[in-house]
Amino acid sequence: MENFSLILAIVVVTALAFDFTNGFHDTANAMATTISTGALKPKVAVAMSAVLNLVGAFLSVEVANTISKGLVDEAGIRPEVIFAALVGAILWNLLTWLVGLPSSSSHALMGGLIGATVASAGIGAVNGDALVTKVLIPAVAAPIVAGLAAMLATRLTYKLGRKADGRASEKGYRAGQIASAGLVSLAHGTNDAQKTMGVITLALVAGGTLAPDSDPPMWVILSAGIAIALGTYLGGWRIIRTMGKGLTDLQPQQGFAAQTSAATVILASSNLGFSLSTTHSVSGAVMGAGLGRKGGVVRWSTATRMFVAWGLTLPAAALVGALAEYVTGFGAWGTAVVAVFLVGSSAGIWKISRREVVDHTNVNETDEPAGVVTTAVAAVTPPPAGTVPADLAAAAPAQTAETPRKASV
Repeated sequence: MENFSLILAIVVVTALAFDFTNGFHDTANAMATTISTGALKPKVAVAMSAVLNLVGAFLSVEVANTISKGLVDEAGIRPEVIFAALVGAILWNLLTWLVGLPSSSSHALMGGLIGATVASAGIGAVNGDALVTKVLIPAVAAPIVAGLAAMLATRLTYKLGRKADGRASEKGYRAGQIASAGLVSLAHGTNDAQKTMGVITLALVAGGTLAPDSDPPMWVILSAGIAIALGTYLGGWRIIRTMGKGLTDLQPQQGFAAQTSAATVILASSNLGFSLSTTHSVSGAVMGAGLGRKGGVVRWSTATRMFVAWGLTLPAAALVGALAEYVTGFGAWGTAVVAVFLVGSSAGIWKISRREVVDHTNVNETDEPAGVVTTAVAAVTPPPAGTVPADLAAAAPAQTAETPRKASV
């Protein structure tokens, strides 16, 4: 009994550690565009996002129930399995944070849980229908829907505001962007904090502490909300830089359209119990907003790396989760080995990250090259005067009065 209590405590602590990494990994989802357009100062933005993430954690338990009741067979799960799943999710979160790629914490968790479950109880312990309908389909649909909505909303805002006073319009959109960023933070709390609640609840059921099909206890909801809020306040500055400046250059109108579209998709999915990726939703919305402005472009070199990370998230986390579960199968010493490996790897990734520090003082700097496709698109459809990004302006050839005209025949 003492050994069981210890492993269950380890699982809960590890789940909250994952929730913490989820918070700083996904801060960019809510605040990257607000920070990049200057609507809010970086530290103010992450503090606001942290508070609203905590509030959002109390608004629903539908997504938590999807994790704890629907994705895998509770009867075939041991606390060690969940611990192994969390190891895979945490390491993938830290690796993608290190390289500044906005991958999905949700899919890292799903992949780790699926890999560890298959290694422990076989493929039959995974509910294929729930995986497809509530995880895979939303993963594909969310960025497309959010991107199209943001692109249309961006075009509409520019069309409606073309005769408005430029400064007054920009000020109004900055205010709207702050409100929409708050909505994204609230939506993030209702979706992502619940995933950790679901995992802890699943561990409690697997350990016999809770009856099957139980909802998350209040202490689980509170602890998960606090963990993700603390991680959010820390700020995942590397991913904020990529989302705010690395994918495209946004004006306040585009930031408002992107965040409103993403928040709508996330909140609707949370209400339906779909465990979608808030990262996919916001990234799709940012790209859609970038393409929605005349002359707007997306840095496809960055987007391609992001797409590759999206595709690798589930299988990579599943592989690590399965290997961790195999090692924990050797008993208490195996679990200890996995725990030491997790702590050591996390410390190593943090040490590497110190070689190039990204924080609130330099988050809006970017050395991401425009790329051939991006430069070509910008040259064909130039943006309105005064909105050309610096890297594109340097890359695209300038047409001046001194440029020789082609001789007429």
